[in-house]
Amino acid sequence: MSDATFTASSHLLGRNNDWLSCLTSVLSQAPIYSPTASQDAELLKQLSFVPGLKEILLLRQVHALEHATVWVLSRPADGAPRSSQRGRPADNGQLGGMSTDKGFYLYGQVNLPDLHRGVRVALQRLTSGEWDLAVHPRCGTNFSVALALTAGFALSTSLLLPRGPIEQLLGLGLATTAAAYLAPDLGAVVQRYITTAVPFNLEVDRILPLEDPLGRSAHFIRVHWIES
Repeated sequence: MSDATFTASSHLLGRNNDWLSCLTSVLSQAPIYSPTASQDAELLKQLSFVPGLKEILLLRQVHALEHATVWVLSRPADGAPRSSQRGRPADNGQLGGMSTDKGFYLYGQVNLPDLHRGVRVALQRLTSGEWDLAVHPRCGTNFSVALALTAGFALSTSLLLPRGPIEQLLGLGLATTAAAYLAPDLGAVVQRYITTAVPFNLEVDRILPLEDPLGRSAHFIRVHWIES
């Protein structure tokens, strides 16, 4: 592979990364709009003829509550924040979740009274304006975004670079690196505006202790829709 080809491909990816990184950083820190308590209820009334719309709106709100609950439970019992990188809240990597339109599963060891408190606090903080709690770095959305970026960059470099195996392998490496660099910020944007929503219309029904297929501790937090 020639030096000119390497320089051109690196410059192209670097230039694209610069503007996309800047855009995602701005979007992830400065909300485009402020959510309102009635927005999903009004949308449902206007588009009630759309099949599955209520389930989609519910899933987005449940997804946000799942993330916020994990954040709240990641704090010590005394409420003091743990140390974390870049000033972000501490994250308990032993907790995980999965959202449905009926509620969400929480996997990991947690006391039932702490979980009741955590869900209640998470819901209150989200609806009081702490919308950043709806975004979580371990969300599957980030993984999906990383895969999409990798595929897109890999296709672009494959078309732009010479067909030699060395050039193509180098292009794939550059694409993977660029995707890994951009995915966290872009994934946070996708979470904020697409896959989550502030749970203004959720009310918790009950919390059910369960076990996952491997016999590990889990809980299901059942919710239902209320008019805001």
